[in-house]
Amino acid sequence: MNIGMLWYDNDPKKSLGDKVDQAATYYQDKYGKSPDLCFVHPSMESEEGQAGTVEIRSSGSVLPNYFWIGVDGKAEE
Repeated sequence: MNIGMLWYDNDPKKSLGDKVDQAATYYQDKYGKSPDLCFVHPSMESEEGQAGTVEIRSSGSVLPNYFWIGVDGKAEE
């Protein structure tokens, strides 16, 4: 993923899946395209996997409580 949207959510009451779902809904409304990939900080790795149709992967370049969400460029090739 080369282009995406940075989303911040530090609500301790929401699960990782709920946070990614909310970011995905906002992304869809704003850009008119459904995201399919989200990078999160490795500390969130225990919940890594899938949130709806969005694949969740960890990356050391993403700060805690931030979500780098967008469309996987490899899927378009």
